[in-house]
Amino acid sequence: MDYDPESDSYICRHGKQLTAVSKRTQKTATGYQREVTIYECNSCDSCPYKKDCIKGNNCKTAFEDRNKRLSVSRKMEEKRAECLERITSDYGTQLRMNRSIQAEGSFANVKEDMNFRRYLYRGKENVLAQSILLAIGYDINKLHHKIASERTGTHLFELKKPHNF
Repeated sequence: MDYDPESDSYICRHGKQLTAVSKRTQKTATGYQREVTIYECNSCDSCPYKKDCIKGNNCKTAFEDRNKRLSVSRKMEEKRAECLERITSDYGTQLRMNRSIQAEGSFANVKEDMNFRRYLYRGKENVLAQSILLAIGYDINKLHHKIASERTGTHLFELKKPHNF
């Protein structure tokens, strides 16, 4: 839905306006409190998109009598836009690319190169100890290869730039 900041309302795809009805403070299971604005349409009677737009079957109000309600948290919208801007930046793209390389590569190296197939001991403490030793061995091996190839000053791979023809 499109938001109109001047009238503080949303416009649905049928062209109807959802206006702010109330504000609520909700508390999540973890104790976080958020302020939510409730928007509602005046009448969705003749809307051809009503079945696609209004969700939920566990309402006591008959479907024909229901109108579209929308709950929006402004702070969540701001944080979502902030995160999207961060992860689509050049640095964010580089971090995402490197994360996928490092995580998948680590598991592959541990399984294939170090021939690790199963834990030798039982119990959480023993498995944790073996995992720590495996991680230390992997890190030492990685450091050795960085020193050998003289790449000790870099920690991220560079993004490949598209060629301009």
